[in-house]
Amino acid sequence: MREVHSTPNAPAAIGPYSQAVRAEGSYLFMSGQIPLRPDGTLVQGDVKVQTEQVMSNMRGVLEAAGLSFGNLVKTTIFLSSMDHFAAVNEVYGAVFEGDPPARSTVAVAGLPRGVDVEIEGIAVY
Repeated sequence: MREVHSTPNAPAAIGPYSQAVRAEGSYLFMSGQIPLRPDGTLVQGDVKVQTEQVMSNMRGVLEAAGLSFGNLVKTTIFLSSMDHFAAVNEVYGAVFEGDPPARSTVAVAGLPRGVDVEIEGIAVY
């Protein structure tokens, strides 16, 4: 089974992908979220401001699927520079009330629209 989830509370896909896909009834695979507002405009500001928007987008996608940050089991954070690691951790970590999900963080050569952070996730129902 494959079910696509989308919400107006996160930006629409800007390419050939879905905001999230539920697989076999148990897993939700979230596409990477960048600091775009749901209306498609790019957030201006430092990496903390960008990460706040990314987490808001993730919340919107999770809620549209009937889930919350507590359902995340794995995330991957992509950074334009590892110099942003501590600032992103501060914002990212604040959304988890219990144990956070497993995570990988990598620095990449570039991200869509020149942003500094992108986060994708896998959640369970």
